[in-house]
Amino acid sequence: IVDKPAIQFIIEEAIQSGIEEILIITGRNKRAIEDHFDRSLELEAVLEHKGNWELLEEIRYISDLADIHYVRQKEAKGLGHAVYCARKFVGQEPFALLLGDDLVVHEEPCLKQLLRVYQQFGGNVIALQSVPREQVSSYGVVASRVIAPGTHQITDLVEKPTREEAPSNYAIMGRYIIQPEIFDILATTAPGRGGEIQLTDALKTLLDSQSIIGYEFQGKRYDIGDKLGFLAATVEFALAREDLVRDFSKYLRQVVNNLPQETDPTA
Repeated sequence: IVDKPAIQFIIEEAIQSGIEEILIITGRNKRAIEDHFDRSLELEAVLEHKGNWELLEEIRYISDLADIHYVRQKEAKGLGHAVYCARKFVGQEPFALLLGDDLVVHEEPCLKQLLRVYQQFGGNVIALQSVPREQVSSYGVVASRVIAPGTHQITDLVEKPTREEAPSNYAIMGRYIIQPEIFDILATTAPGRGGEIQLTDALKTLLDSQSIIGYEFQGKRYDIGDKLGFLAATVEFALAREDLVRDFSKYLRQVVNNLPQETDPTA
C-alpha cells in the first residue's frame, strides 16, 4: 500500500495491540515476506556508508518489529487448514488471528479493541461488521443477540450463505481471538464451501462448548483482497501522507477531469 507491504500494516497492528510473538502462515512463492522482515547486514552497511540514515532507520525498524516466525501452508486447503498449521506454535494458549486481506484504520487498533472485549467476556471474540444483504454470500455471517453496545453473543455461524439463508447481515471480518480447542475441531472438520476447510464451520462446532462474542469494531476497513478495495486503500493512504497529498491530489483531479463522459463518476 503506497510504499509499505500490506503485511507490515498487519504486523504493526498486532504489535500495537501488545502481541510479542508472531507466526506468519505463508503459501508457495511467498519468500519475499520473510525477506522483508529479515535483517540485511549487507544492505545496512551500504546505506550507512552512503549516509542514507532515513532509509537505514526504516530497514532496522522493520527487522526489529517483533519476534516473527513462519510456517508454510503446503496446500491451499482453506482458512481453517491455514489456522491448523499454527497448532504447534500456539500450543495450549489462546491466540489472535489477523487476516492479511483486511486493513482497519482507527486510533485504537482493531485487535486491541477485541482484546478489550476479551478481557471483559473471555471465551472467543470475533470482529463483526454489518454489510449490505446482497454481499452476505462473500462472508461468514452470524446469528446473535446484543448483550452490550456493539457487542453480540453469537448463537450461530454460517459460511457464505445466500441472501435468503443469511441469519443476519453481520459479517465476520479478519480479526479473531480464539481458544486453542479450535485445533482439535479443525483436525476433524470436513471440507465445506468451495471444498475447503472453513474456519467458520469449526467455530460453529466450538460454539457448542464455548462462548463466542462478536464485536462491531470501530474504524474503516479496507478489503485489499478485492481489486477495488486495494485501489481505494492505496489512494486514501496516499492522501493521508503529508509528503504526497499535495501532488497526488492535483494528479487525481487531472485524471477525473479527463475521464470520458461515460466513465465520469460525477455524471
